[in-house]
Amino acid sequence: MSELTTEVKHVPLGNLHASLGAKMVPFAGFLMPVRYTSDIEEHLVVRNGVGMFDVSHMGEFLVEGAEAQKLVQWVTSNDVSVLTPGKIQYSCLPNAEGGIVDDLLVYCYDSEKYLLVVNAGNIDKDWAWINSQNSFDCKLTNLSDSYCLFAVQGPKASEALQSLTTVNLPSMVYYTFEEGTFAGIENVIISATGYTGAGGFELYIPANKAEEVWHAIMEAGKAEGIQAIGLGARDTLRLEMGFCLYGNDIDDTTSPLEAGLGWITKLNTDFVGKDKIVAGKEAGLTRKLTAFVMEERAIPRSHYKVCSPEGEVLGEVTSGTQSPSLGYGIGMAYLPVAYSKPDTEIALEVRGKLLKAKVVKLPFLKK
Repeated sequence: MSELTTEVKHVPLGNLHASLGAKMVPFAGFLMPVRYTSDIEEHLVVRNGVGMFDVSHMGEFLVEGAEAQKLVQWVTSNDVSVLTPGKIQYSCLPNAEGGIVDDLLVYCYDSEKYLLVVNAGNIDKDWAWINSQNSFDCKLTNLSDSYCLFAVQGPKASEALQSLTTVNLPSMVYYTFEEGTFAGIENVIISATGYTGAGGFELYIPANKAEEVWHAIMEAGKAEGIQAIGLGARDTLRLEMGFCLYGNDIDDTTSPLEAGLGWITKLNTDFVGKDKIVAGKEAGLTRKLTAFVMEERAIPRSHYKVCSPEGEVLGEVTSGTQSPSLGYGIGMAYLPVAYSKPDTEIALEVRGKLLKAKVVKLPFLKK
């Protein structure tokens, strides 16, 4: 998105969220509901029951044509060739320097048709980047304004939604999708994905049917106690699982290997920037995105300094919060490799004081 762009975009259901009492804030260039009640209450609703997020600000690009797979393989770091129809893959878009343009989901219809789901704040950047790399026999279509995306998350998501579709929701495998009729609307993409670690589904709805489907879901989920959930709780839910947030934990300057994303960086494939990532691996990583928990009472905030126990500055917090599920502070920071091993003692600098913290292995919240 251009730095000169100051206009805030609106999701189709913005007025509905405001009428429900949501606090609306600018996020990734869109006016979005950050909370309806409280972040903690909404977080626990999703962890223990079911809640619905409107994440219609996300971007969707369709890639079609004889060489669609070749383009997607070239611009993403994961191995697209292992995907079969109905499967989804988490991946990233590397840049020529081995940094990360964005992280994304790749939906495989077949070898000549893919849907790429990208972060809201990167829609324009990603669109320009992928098009700049398209020397293949395939066509790109930006469908971002055509879809509304609802994430219905939590252990009771299947029960809340099943009455609205003939697709067997409990039998869907994680990271798969089906197209089917949902709430009377045909060709809805029902995806067994989400960024909360609580289970559930993401639903791609035609934008002109979004309000109708929102109300249908809220009505169908009443018995399970479904609630509308804002982006505040989404952030604490994803952080408890150690999921990266673009712009905080990963960006154009971070290597996927540093970020702990080696599992989606398949060096047996050929992709943009692979040579730089390989060179970095061979030289040896100097820092790693490292998870830590507070051993003293404090909430890690973004950009707080992370230090050695003696006070040497090692890095800064990329994401941090008070975990609603665990009841103590959790965070992530890029630290020297020597300080990245679990149980390593570190410290957080808070208002001039060094408070004890400890490195842990992700996820923070064990299932």
